[in-house]
Amino acid sequence: MNRLAVITVGKTHSGKTTFAKTLERRLGNAIAIDQDNHAEILRSYYPALVPKQGANAIKYALTQTIVDHAVDHSYCHIILCNANRNRKGRLKLLEFYQSKGFTTILVNFDIAEDVLEARIDQAGRDTSILRTVASFYDVLERQRAESLEGPGVTPAPGEADYLFTVANEQQIEAAISAIRKLAARGESS
Repeated sequence: MNRLAVITVGKTHSGKTTFAKTLERRLGNAIAIDQDNHAEILRSYYPALVPKQGANAIKYALTQTIVDHAVDHSYCHIILCNANRNRKGRLKLLEFYQSKGFTTILVNFDIAEDVLEARIDQAGRDTSILRTVASFYDVLERQRAESLEGPGVTPAPGEADYLFTVANEQQIEAAISAIRKLAARGESS
């Protein structure tokens, strides 16, 4: 069986987590891994371990432990639903999954800024997982600035085995259907 590693790329409130949960349900034999969940666990149960400044190394270690277990001790497809907007980090992830025999898929969420702002307004998400900024508007502003700094944010063709772009709600179903077909093809080989 050929497993899939689906990696989402996108700004805050672009629909990455909703997409990942939907794909996880519809794909079957899949696990959605979301660092926001890990940040929440750490904040709720181990707040003394969460650094006040700098990289959140424990969150990344927790995520890596879960990924390693899923890769080495399950037959699940993996769906990573964090931002993955840094090309260098994304390529490292892709290389890891390819070395483990996964077919790699990037799903780039290219949602209009006004839609993202409206989603932030409507969502009312708990900001307690945010460590370095006060609001999701601040996260979006930082991501806008990163996008202006140059190439590296938007995935390029050839980074992964497959690349899908989602710019609106209608393209979500097309991406899920295509990924399900890829999974079915892998199961028959």
